[in-house]
Amino acid sequence: MDRLTAVVITKNEARNVERCLGSLAPVADEILVVDDCSTDDTAERCERLGARVVSQAWLGFGPQKNLANGLARNEWILSVDADEALDPFLQRAVAEAKAAGLRGAYEVARLNWYYGRFLRHGLEYPDRKIRLFHRAEVSWDERLVHEGLRLDAALPVTRLDGHLLHYTYARLEEHAAKAARYTTLAAEDAFHRGARPSLARMLLSPLTVFLKSFLVKRGFLDGAHGLVLSAMHASAAFLKHAKLWDLHRAARAAAEAPEGKPR
Repeated sequence: MDRLTAVVITKNEARNVERCLGSLAPVADEILVVDDCSTDDTAERCERLGARVVSQAWLGFGPQKNLANGLARNEWILSVDADEALDPFLQRAVAEAKAAGLRGAYEVARLNWYYGRFLRHGLEYPDRKIRLFHRAEVSWDERLVHEGLRLDAALPVTRLDGHLLHYTYARLEEHAAKAARYTTLAAEDAFHRGARPSLARMLLSPLTVFLKSFLVKRGFLDGAHGLVLSAMHASAAFLKHAKLWDLHRAARAAAEAPEGKPR
């Protein structure tokens, strides 16, 4: 039977990490936590649950996860975030895949929890992600946020039954605060990659995102939760483009300022 390491990166995740690690214990041969110098007792909780904990100052999402994969004692990686947990059906599917012999990569469906309930409509479902793979065949990219996986298009991808439960935000305030941080990172990433601001995208992207989430993907079936979440997605789309515009505006102003004058 193939052996796998469950890899989790953390930063002040005491609220979530015990649920996460508890769900990994039945299927992982090793649980590795790479912790970004948490100031709460995240690391201690992980160690009490039998995880191997390595402290590493933040490198960015992709680099942090790649470093963690390289530290794993097994070649097969199950990559899970601290606010996620395997449901019993996904646990069974992972165990069966291990018993049959792992090959290629494996995709899971995330079931996202917002403001007190799981949502099965809108942009958030089924939210499929590749999370089980061989580290020699798959790696994370270097983006500052919304990191993705690099893999050969010919690599076979198998869908696993069950859900990866994703516990996002208990309150709207939490969501808004994180969206503010993530849209800044996304705009900076786009700026460094040479993306140019567009008035059309700034205007149309939020509208397109809202209509897709609320109508096309039937977010309205989730009631007020679906409406609020669709609006939050639209807001994030606007902020990302507006912040990219602001970065270019500031760069132009700095370049045009006379030497020795305040900028």
